[in-house]
Order: sequence, then structure tokens, then C-alpha cells
Amino acid sequence: MTEITCKLLVIGAGPGGYVCAIRAGQLGLDTVIVEAGKLGGTCLNVGCIPSKAMIHVAEDYEKAAHAAAGRTPFGLTAGAPTLDFAKAVAWKDGIVGRLNNGVAGLLRKAKVKIVQGRARFRDGKTVVVETETGPKVIRAERIVIATGSGPVELPFLPFGGPVISSTEALSLSEIPQRLAVVGGGYIGLELGIAFAKLGSKVTIVETQERILPLYDAELTAPVAKRLTALGVEVLLGAKARGAAPAGDALLVETADGQERRIAADRILVTVGRAPATEGLGLEDASSASTTAARPRCAASLRSATSPASRCWRIAPWRRARWWPRSPPACRAPGTSARFPRSASPIPRSSRSVSRPRRRGGRGRRSGSASSPLPPMAGP
Repeated sequence: MTEITCKLLVIGAGPGGYVCAIRAGQLGLDTVIVEAGKLGGTCLNVGCIPSKAMIHVAEDYEKAAHAAAGRTPFGLTAGAPTLDFAKAVAWKDGIVGRLNNGVAGLLRKAKVKIVQGRARFRDGKTVVVETETGPKVIRAERIVIATGSGPVELPFLPFGGPVISSTEALSLSEIPQRLAVVGGGYIGLELGIAFAKLGSKVTIVETQERILPLYDAELTAPVAKRLTALGVEVLLGAKARGAAPAGDALLVETADGQERRIAADRILVTVGRAPATEGLGLEDASSASTTAARPRCAASLRSATSPASRCWRIAPWRRARWWPRSPPACRAPGTSARFPRSASPIPRSSRSVSRPRRRGGRGRRSGSASSPLPPMAGP
């Protein structure tokens, strides 16, 4: 069994993990990063980047369709568009692949060792990683957990067959003619709108009284108007009850208590995401779950009994408390000493800067001793 010893171990190579590992490597720490899937995490592989790529495809297809229908305001007409959806997905995968290689290059440049495999804690400072070539034991003075999140599965709508998550929605082999979306949050809406532009008949089921319930009603009104223009049916105050036995429809209880059957080739479940900590063995690291650990790590995001630190990609981001401070990777291991301010990983552009007062402004007086900028010229 191979053993690796390092100063810092980062579990998870998503936007939280790989940025942490790169900065630690730049600061001279012997750093190892472990990733079970592809570098880049959810955002790069099955989230932000691929979804925006498919949205771009959908927008261009919609423009071509409008031109074919003669609906352009400047008189442009064209033939009816056709889309090779498999080629569009391959184009999206090419973008993701290039960015994967970019992340790998940045890690190598920072002298961060990459280990592909699934990690599990043996104790607070030891992790066992199951790799293709066998298990590897990694011992580290400090461990950052940045394993990200995964889609939430409903017990009455388990993933499989026609029931898919956002991950499978971005890799379909063909455009579904009828798509039912469970959940009116931003993930369900952006994918639902994209497929509506590509020609799918989309129905969105939301249990709350409006879409995007976490946002102000004034902000969501234009989105609701756009859904209507695209022909998307939105059922508010409705509850999904499960898939039909044949898998060709979604069973829904409407707001007035009526049972309704929504024909669907695919049922997209987007009711949220949950921390991806299952199988990590946090109980063996003497760390409680994220929820239970909040009172103990409110300031530093570190457990009181373990050197393992939770990256803000798992724990709630408490910027006002910990962002101005040096993160655990920038502390000298085993001491309370920190690296000098010049080595701080916080970009200078994000630090508070007092700017001189302009006429009519309410800031500090120009040329004050606390202002790092010179006095303004002129009267």
C-alpha cells in the first residue's frame, strides 16, 4: 500500500478545492489534492459551464427558428433550422475538456500532486484513497474538505430511466419532445427554458406560489413573462406524486387538489442540491456533520477536535467573519503564526480601500491620513 505524506491535503478538486490547493502550492506548502471524478468539480463538468454552453446552443437555434418564421424585425428570413443534438453535446464536452486540462495545468504549475480516487477518512490526519492501481494512504497535517454537492433525489421519484437530474439532462442523446420539470428554482428554469427553445413541450411543477421563491417577486416577474412567451406551462402550488407505472408521465396534485397526469418523455428533478459527504467517513475524523458543526466552526470553519477544515463549498459561507482572515492553509502548521500580509491569498482588489472624497460625496476627506490615494487635483 502506497503512503504519501504532505502538509496539506485537499479532498475535492472543484472551484473551492483546486483554488485552495493552487494557492497553498504557491505559498510553498507541500500539497496533495484528491478527486474522484474530473478536475473542476460540479461547476465545470456538470453545472455552470456545460449548462451555459447548451443555453448558447438553444439561443442560436431560437434565433434561426425566428428567422425561418419571418419574425425578425429587420426582415431576415431563412430556411427551417435543424440541429444535430449529438454534435452539440460533443461541442459542449470539448469546452469542458479544455477547461479540465487548464485546471490540471494550473495545479501542476503550483507543484500540487493530483491523486485520482475516492477518499475516506481513517482518522483526523489520515485518509485512504481507493485508486485504479490500489489503495493509497495519505497523511497530512491539515485537511480541507471541498467535496461539493450533488442533486437531491426524491424518494417517490428516484433517479433512473425517464427520471433524470441536471447531470443527465446535459448529456441526453436527443431532445425530448415532452419534458416535465419538478422544481421551479434557477436550475430547473434555465434547463427548462433551454429545452423549450430547442422545441420541447415543457411543463414546470412548483410547490410554492411562484417560481424562484427565494428571490424578490419583482425580479421573477420578467422570468414568468418569458416562460409564457415560450409556451412553457407552469403549475404553481402543485405537488409531484411520482411517475406513472409506464414511465411516460408525471403524476401531479394541482393547487386545487385535483389529480393530473402530465405526459413526459423525461422527468427532470431539480429540487436542490445537498453536500456530497456520503462515504467520506467524517465520523472517523472525529468531525460531526456540517449542520451539527456550525456552532463550533462559525468563525474559522474548522472542527474543534480535528485538523480537518471545511471549505465554504460545503459549509455555509460566513464572509463577514472568516474572509478577512488568513485561511487554514496560510497558517504555519502546528502554530498560531500566520504568513505575512504580503503572502495573503486574498486578492488586493477585494480588500477594503478608503477612497478620497469627491464633491458632493459622503466619503473620507481627500488627502486624509487614512487614505492610501493622493489628494485630488484642482480646487
